[in-house]
Amino acid sequence: MQCLQIYGEMWRKAVCSIPPYRPFSSSAATDIPTLYSFLQPSIFALKPNKQSKQPQDSTNSQTKTLTEEQKTTLQTTLEKSLLTHNTDEAWKSFKSLTICCTFPNKSLTNSLITHLSSLQDTQNLKRAFASVIFVIEKDPKLLSFETVTTLLSSMNFANTAAPAFALIKCMFKNRYFVPFGLWGNMLVDVSRKSGSLVAFLRVFEECCRIAIDEKLNYMKPDLAACNAALECCCCELESVSDAEKVVATMSVLGVRPDESSFGFLSYLFALKGLEKKIDELEKLMVEFGFSNKRVFFNSLIGGYVKSGKIDSVSTTVLRSLREGNGKEWIFSDETHCEVVKGYLQNGAMKSLASLIIEAQKLESPMLEVDKSFGYGIISACINLGLADKAHSILDEMNAQSGSVGLGVYVPILKAYSKEHRTAEATQLVVDIGNSGLQLDAGMYDMLIEASMTSQDFQSAFTLFRDMRDARILDLKGSYLTIMTGLMENQRPELMAAFLDEVVEDPRIEVKTHDWNSIIHAFCKAGRLEDARRTFRRMTFLQFEPNDQTYLSLINGYVTAEKYFSVLMLWNEIKRKISGGKEKGINFDHNLVDAFLYALVKGGFFDAVMQVVEKSQEMKIFVDKWRYKQAFMEKHKKLKVSKLRRRSFRKMEALIAFKNWAGLNA
Repeated sequence: MQCLQIYGEMWRKAVCSIPPYRPFSSSAATDIPTLYSFLQPSIFALKPNKQSKQPQDSTNSQTKTLTEEQKTTLQTTLEKSLLTHNTDEAWKSFKSLTICCTFPNKSLTNSLITHLSSLQDTQNLKRAFASVIFVIEKDPKLLSFETVTTLLSSMNFANTAAPAFALIKCMFKNRYFVPFGLWGNMLVDVSRKSGSLVAFLRVFEECCRIAIDEKLNYMKPDLAACNAALECCCCELESVSDAEKVVATMSVLGVRPDESSFGFLSYLFALKGLEKKIDELEKLMVEFGFSNKRVFFNSLIGGYVKSGKIDSVSTTVLRSLREGNGKEWIFSDETHCEVVKGYLQNGAMKSLASLIIEAQKLESPMLEVDKSFGYGIISACINLGLADKAHSILDEMNAQSGSVGLGVYVPILKAYSKEHRTAEATQLVVDIGNSGLQLDAGMYDMLIEASMTSQDFQSAFTLFRDMRDARILDLKGSYLTIMTGLMENQRPELMAAFLDEVVEDPRIEVKTHDWNSIIHAFCKAGRLEDARRTFRRMTFLQFEPNDQTYLSLINGYVTAEKYFSVLMLWNEIKRKISGGKEKGINFDHNLVDAFLYALVKGGFFDAVMQVVEKSQEMKIFVDKWRYKQAFMEKHKKLKVSKLRRRSFRKMEALIAFKNWAGLNA
């Protein structure tokens, strides 16, 4: 108890000259409105006015008294309806009982309200609310604390603050005191969500009055509620006197403040320019043992920004960095955004650039890139949709000959990448390189991928060259991104030029399949001369063609009906096979099929039979039907007698093919 008195006294001294504690006015408790229009139920007016009182009395005078048998029947119906979840029937039975000034037993009353609260729809929430108000007015002993808590929880979930406040005020008015711990946090939560902290402050004041005057310790608001009241006074009402009243109440109640409590007050004092109070507040934080001033400094900056005191913002930022020895990242994302908006609204971009430069001087060289003040400011610009302003801040820093750390560039590069402003990103990368800084492989990969997605191939190539010049070891990811993107966009000529440029770089593992991709793309586009040129370049650089290389070329030649070129390919493969140099070539069914089909179409039956002989030697199954069809389509009128006069060898080859394919029959 003595400890509470000591820190209570310290807390009162923190804001200086706080007047003695004055009980809050109880007017808030008597100001219980009629049910809000959007919650008006069909029965149970909360507090009928004088005009409506006479008709109601008249109605009540005509109300019949229920017999015991009728009461029992209605209660039984109510109970069965709740068990079967027949909500409308249960509500009808409850209305019939209460209109006649009769209540179901306590268990049934609470079960009905709990059921209505759990349904999470507006109509039944109205019913539950009206029922609780009515029971509190008429016979609160029937109502359990748990039922009230359930209803308030549903109101919080539905974000309906007005009826929640009305319910609490009704409880106070009728001296139905539910312990604060059962409902306080829910009311704070719904107040924040609905922007109703001012309304909460009035409930808070009345609750404190009850706890103090009635000496009901269980009605004492906790720290979270006190902070919500402080937040309202400091950030919404911006009232020093109201904030001091809350501080005084906390001292009386023995509620110990935390960092947030000091934060709200520091924001208010900074906003109002009360520098002496700020000094006293900071000293008190030390006395309370709070060494982490993150919340304090963030709140100070917020107050200074709102009041337009830009010089005080700079002073606070630099002071906080000095106290943290440049190691502690104490500014929140929200604070960075506030600083940006404050400086830009005051037309102080040059000052903001200067602040970043000064902050960098105080920050530890070991500080991670994304935890620097400059990174936070530039990121805030990006988050506010001000990427161009962020770039202008960089330009201004360079103009002031400031040391622009890499961390300040990174958020802009990420923003440009996300917005597909790839040309601007690439130019910024060049600027970064010229300043002596170097990006990592991950950043290059991200920018190159964005460039390829935007089909900005020139930027991708420029970035990759910059990446190579920066001597980054891991080039594989970006290399594959470029090759894949060019393939998908059917740009084999760019693939060939790119591959030719990087093929001798030891950091890039170029393989046969890379050349195959280019050859395939050229063949698919019908650019056979380019495909042949790539093939020759490939072999010149001593990359061994494989079965995929030849398949792409064969298919391309067949499409263009250049069957003689296929014959040349077969002669090349035949030499390799004969010389035992078939390394890399998988002479399988696919390759046999492609050669046979093309050579039959071209009428090179001697070569056809060579392929057949090789397939038989390697026990590769061949479907003869396909080649019969190819022969009939292309050489149906070809006669052996005509070939006899031209070439005996061709005649023999044709006869052999027909015999093999079964065409002579």
